Amino acid sequence: MFRGEEAAVFAPFGFIDRDGYKTTENLIMTTGAQSQNFRRRSFVADTLALLLFFTTTGIINERIIAGMTWEQVFNARLLGALLMVPVARPYGIWRDWLMQRASETPLSRLFWDSVALMTFQVPIYAMIIAASGAKGGGLLSGILGAAVMMLVLGAPYGAFLNWVRRLFGLPKGGLKPMSLNG
Repeated sequence: MFRGEEAAVFAPFGFIDRDGYKTTENLIMTTGAQSQNFRRRSFVADTLALLLFFTTTGIINERIIAGMTWEQVFNARLLGALLMVPVARPYGIWRDWLMQRASETPLSRLFWDSVALMTFQVPIYAMIIAASGAKGGGLLSGILGAAVMMLVLGAPYGAFLNWVRRLFGLPKGGLKPMSLNG
């Protein structure tokens, strides 16, 4: 039996267990229309979080670390925003999958959040700044700067993503399937 299954009640965005938490298990048990609503809210939440967080951090990296001009930064952020929309939800799914490997210790969660962010976002980011005009040493320093930033920002972005998901009535990511401690 799932945690809170016997006392789950319907709420506007899914099911809430007796402790007031929307667990992945409870949300998966919803009807087809509710499941489509869950997927749509997941897409919007993950996309909004990625756009807000990485537009800000991308500007800092491109201008200060990579030494790009404001025009190049603008072009990179415009291209980045266009690419973030289709990759935000796949990244959210990637992160959730990797976070299932994390134990509940802060160090383990920090490690897996950072690994998820770096392995998914750095290759995409490298293509963005290369297409926006970064070359040679600027390109290399931009990629290395992004890799360091992704390692450092993995946990803060994970926390931000979970916060945005919570605003949309979604569970935090990385829950182990069928977990009793949801």
